[in-house]
Amino acid sequence: MSEKKTSGWLATIKDLRVLLVIVLVIIALAAIFVPMGDRGDAMTNLQFGLDLDGGSWIQLEFQAEVVTIGAGADVNDVAAKMGEALDCTVVPIDLYHLEVQKKATEEELRAATAAAGATFISYENGVGTTTAETVKRILESKVNSLGTNDVKVNTLTNANGVAQYVRVEMAGVDMQTAQEIVGKQGLFEIRIVTTGNETAHVLYGDSVASVQNPTQNPAGSNNWGVGFNLNNDGAKALQQACIQYGATTNPQAHNLNMYLDGAEVYSAPLSNDLAIQIATHTVNSLYAGTGSGEEGHQQAQELEIHLRAGALPVQVEIAGSGSTSAALGDYFKIVCLIAGLAALAAVAIMVYLRYRVAEIVLPMIATNMAEIIILLGIAVFIQQLDIAAIAALIAVLGTGIDQLVIITDEVVHEGKVPSPTLYLKRLTRALAIIMTSAATVVIAMFPLIVMDLSTLKGFAIISILGILIGVLITRPAYGKIVMDIMAK
Repeated sequence: MSEKKTSGWLATIKDLRVLLVIVLVIIALAAIFVPMGDRGDAMTNLQFGLDLDGGSWIQLEFQAEVVTIGAGADVNDVAAKMGEALDCTVVPIDLYHLEVQKKATEEELRAATAAAGATFISYENGVGTTTAETVKRILESKVNSLGTNDVKVNTLTNANGVAQYVRVEMAGVDMQTAQEIVGKQGLFEIRIVTTGNETAHVLYGDSVASVQNPTQNPAGSNNWGVGFNLNNDGAKALQQACIQYGATTNPQAHNLNMYLDGAEVYSAPLSNDLAIQIATHTVNSLYAGTGSGEEGHQQAQELEIHLRAGALPVQVEIAGSGSTSAALGDYFKIVCLIAGLAALAAVAIMVYLRYRVAEIVLPMIATNMAEIIILLGIAVFIQQLDIAAIAALIAVLGTGIDQLVIITDEVVHEGKVPSPTLYLKRLTRALAIIMTSAATVVIAMFPLIVMDLSTLKGFAIISILGILIGVLITRPAYGKIVMDIMAK
């Protein structure tokens, strides 16, 4: 009798659906607890947000305007003329929208638009998506210098696609340090190779007047680079250094090296055409090529950040800030752990009161726990755990049990499992109900991810992952388990 029971459980475990769950749970536990990377001294590899680990957040408001103009005007010509009128950089976003990279009143914007020969329609505070992404990359580059992964930078965008704020969250960092990091500008320097490995100073970052976004040169090709402009003093210093050390006559032997805080970030010789130009007159506009393909594009994006030396393309002001102490973060961790255990216990009690059969209750709870463990294993690599994410985990716990109850009630009738053919039909029907419900939740959560709404984004990601893990992995395995249990 006992031998038959053992062989029955072995057959259940060897089923591919059940075996997949077991393997994924083992992998997830390894991802959570086996030391990796620079977190070897931590008890877990899970990344906690500032709510649970302590830290600071700063929300910055862009000091810029997005102007909407009427049809018919040349947007590039309008941008150039508006830039002269407002004494700032004006960037075309599309045929009808321009980004004014300074704070301006409606009267100033109307006058500048009219002077440029265009029709003023409306304006709103913020920047376009390209500038917003540049700001995000620069801030990420700054905070990554801390050597920590517990940092989130999110641009907050309105329904029109205009980014009005950027929010920086740094776990384990106090408010004073956070403000210093966000406001820090690195030391950028250009040096010229003289002889061998020796270099001489040419200019510092304060001579860089402006930096463009990465572009393809020539247009439409696959070669990437970054254009930037030097002020008059910088252009003179570059010309003098190139003539003095022979870069105008033998450019290949005298690379221009760029450094950020002492680390080399770029090195290349002058092009032959540029060497000829610099030999006769100063050149303010330069272009640094970084290569072709996706690698060249990524290097161009990094070089753009280095050229800016951490300076943002538009001014920002702190619109809000806050912090959580480490002690309060530890308290929140304990509270969240208690809440999770209480939710699991409540679920177990309610399921037992419904079925009064331990052989059904235990696999239900085990399946639910396996789902949470797999979800946490994935979260190690893609998502910080803050209070909103913990709330999503508890919600996944509850909805998971709901779906297991649907499967159990559908396939079991009067305490008995029907014939295999009828069982599969009922299980398919139950899974169809669950998948329809899951699809509804995924569709409802998806806008929270697209809109990049800070903590709500984490809630949505955890919720969607939990639903997908349940529908694709744990529910089919539970269907097999409950059939084998009731068959006994």
